[in-house]
Amino acid sequence: MAIQKILRRSLSAEKRSTEVPKGHLAVYVGESEKKRFLIPLSYLNHPSFQELLCQAEEEFGFRHPMGGLTIPCSEESFIGLTSHLRRA
Repeated sequence: MAIQKILRRSLSAEKRSTEVPKGHLAVYVGESEKKRFLIPLSYLNHPSFQELLCQAEEEFGFRHPMGGLTIPCSEESFIGLTSHLRRA
């Protein structure tokens, strides 16, 4: 899957790397089990992604349970959005 190459999801929760490539941001996505994704910083400028950030702020404020930015949506919805942003 091309989107998986772009997102570069970590392989397991136990082996999360603290390294994030330059120009990317780590986010945690999922409704119950959170998965870590690396996204390009350019996604932050897109209105649809900014809407997700507003939802994250409403739900978590500035305290994120995973220690990083947590996005409150399903993994499928997030992959759909990032696939759309990649083509934009």
